[in-house]
Amino acid sequence: MTALLITTAALAFDWILGEPRRLHPLVGFGRLANVCEQWCYGGPAVQPRARGVRGLCALVVLVAPLTAAAAALAGSPDTALVVSVAVLYFALGHRSLHDHARRVAAALRMGDEPEARRRVSLMVSRDSAALDIAPAATESVLENGNDAVFGALFWYAVAGAPGALLYRLANTLDAMWGYRNDRYLDFGWAAARLDDALNYVPARLTALTYAVLGNSRQALRCWRTQARGWDSPNAGPVMAAGAGALGVIIGGPARYAGEWHARPVLGAGQPPAVDDIERALRLVRHGVWLWLGTFMLAGLVHA
Repeated sequence: MTALLITTAALAFDWILGEPRRLHPLVGFGRLANVCEQWCYGGPAVQPRARGVRGLCALVVLVAPLTAAAAALAGSPDTALVVSVAVLYFALGHRSLHDHARRVAAALRMGDEPEARRRVSLMVSRDSAALDIAPAATESVLENGNDAVFGALFWYAVAGAPGALLYRLANTLDAMWGYRNDRYLDFGWAAARLDDALNYVPARLTALTYAVLGNSRQALRCWRTQARGWDSPNAGPVMAAGAGALGVIIGGPARYAGEWHARPVLGAGQPPAVDDIERALRLVRHGVWLWLGTFMLAGLVHA
């Protein structure tokens, strides 16, 4: 029940306060990761295998001390409560996801396409000039429902504050280094594999959450038949089930750094319109309530 109270408090702080506008720990961690990358990456003469070892060392240097510190502080009776709430609060991005997506939708409703495109560029890594805005925002909401919300909740439930922190740090490094391009294919493999491993279970629980709360039969069918075609083993189930639950299609070809990449179409129905952005957000919100209810039931059973 203490874990339930901590989870509820962290979600409440996140919803009320949103992300800190100054001195966000993850922003500081990202800057530290950039410095570490400069030190560890090496010059053009470094062989791919050695580059991969350097990337693994950078990952360990960045993640291990912070996770160990969280474990020590969360294990102390004097600091456990405050540290646990703070870590989970900083690991969550529920309110931030809503803020970003709703700004895109508001700009679309006002007919301000340049502003909507600028806003959606803050949510996606592909070229914003070559995408359909409402589908891109809907796709991002569904995918980040796992990355910014349910993944952190899962790892807090499993391993407390250290688990939530490890998940968020690995997710951040994957977003920075997990690209399959010339620079990061070798250096970023360890961050990408760690993020894949940590997301395996929560991604499938997120997909199941979407299925339960939407068009269940269609969501499960899309998950079963389409997810394996996506290049990410975890994003595929989440996005296929989410699109199926909403009755929309997402995915398709996308341009990254000026290059077009073939991506399968996920879901069923029509491409998302502006109102589907809010429907996707509602799916995530209702999922949070479902998870809280599940945590409460689990707490009562173990009480």
